[in-house]
This record gives sequence, C-alpha cells and structure tokens, in this order.
Amino acid sequence: MTNDMIAVPPGRATLTDRRTRTSWSVELGPYRLAAFPVTQEQYARVTGERPSSAEGDRLPVEGVSWWDAARFCNALSRDEGLTASYRLDSERATVDWDTAADGYRLPTEAEWEHACRAGTADARYGPLDEIAWHRGNSAERIHEVGGRQPNAWGLYDMLGNVWEWCWDHYDPEVYGSYRVLRGGGWFDEHWSCRASVRRRSHPTFRIDDVGFRVARSAPTAAPGTGGPPPPGADR
Repeated sequence: MTNDMIAVPPGRATLTDRRTRTSWSVELGPYRLAAFPVTQEQYARVTGERPSSAEGDRLPVEGVSWWDAARFCNALSRDEGLTASYRLDSERATVDWDTAADGYRLPTEAEWEHACRAGTADARYGPLDEIAWHRGNSAERIHEVGGRQPNAWGLYDMLGNVWEWCWDHYDPEVYGSYRVLRGGGWFDEHWSCRASVRRRSHPTFRIDDVGFRVARSAPTAAPGTGGPPPPGADR
C-alpha cells in the first residue's frame, strides 16, 4: 500500500476553540495530503527507526513526537530530491517553515479540518463505525491503515486510529510550545472523533495513539493563512 498524495481543492475552513469559545476562518489554496497516516514500514524505510509499541508494517507509526514528525518530513523530502520544508534547531527548540519549499511537511490544522470534512458541514464524513477505529469498535488496539471507508476525497483514517500532529501551536499565550493534534484515536470515545475536535500536547510528547500524515504545498501556491486568528486561538 503506497502513501499516495491526494490533491485537495481550495476552500475555507472555520475552526472553533471550545475553551475560549472563539471561531476563526482560514482561506486555503490547493495543497496535497497523504491518503493514509505514515505507516511503520514507511517510517522505518526513511529513518531506520521503529518507535511504535505495536508491530506491523501497515500499522500507523505511533510513539512519535511532533519533532520526530517534522524530522521525518525533512528526511522524506531529501530522499525524493525535494527542498526540505523545515529549518530545525533541536537545541534551541526552534523551527522555521520555508513556505516556498516543495518538500513534505505537516498540514496546518485548517488544512487538516478542510480535508477531513471533504466538502461536508457535518461532524463526520460518514457513519462513525464505517469510517473510523475508535474505542467502541477497535477492541482497544491500533489497526492497519485503510481498513475503514475513506471520505469523499479519498482520504483514509482522518478520524480515529491515531491522533495526527499538525503544524500549529495550540495557544502560545496559555500553553507555550504545545502543538495541535487532530482526529481522535483508537482508544477515544466517539465524541472525540469529530472533524472539529482539537487536542494539544508538548512537541516532545510520545504515546501509542499519536501519529501523523504528511502534506505538500501546491506547486503554484503557498498555503493560505486567512489573516491572524482571534486572541486565544492559533492557526
């Protein structure tokens, strides 16, 4: 099973933060998003490492931090002769995103939500048991990617199985360097597996229900930003 990149059309994503009760809209240009979360086989092929608790080539890689995901994006870019998207300084814990780079990167949370919804306005893109592995049907274990139905744009496992790291800080004024997670996981109740749900964690955090998928900017357009978010929210 290859990790094909799906062309995502431009659009607008409206994000909501339940803690601050704020919403903000983001205009997005076209971009590409992986059809599946990064698998253990793909992660091992690129990095030589197998950090996951469960074992299986077609299982999503888990036990990876946000920094691990960013480093993977750069390594995969170099392997394919592309320009790395990130300038990483682990010692100073800083990262710069070169938005002109053609390499792999993490999706912004607006890109993630827009892609998850796939043109719908509902909390989910189909009946939950048909599209996602969650606590009610997973037997409390992770599952191979692609085992549930995709959304209308051909993206699998956008909800359930593993939470996915996104580029964005969650709320720097309150949570500092914490980054956004999206999608819900195999151990989560049904209410966490919705397109709008936001979770946060420290970028060094590793656990067995958190993975990621990769994105690439469209060749002719940098990703939209939609202007600054309201106070207490982060793109």
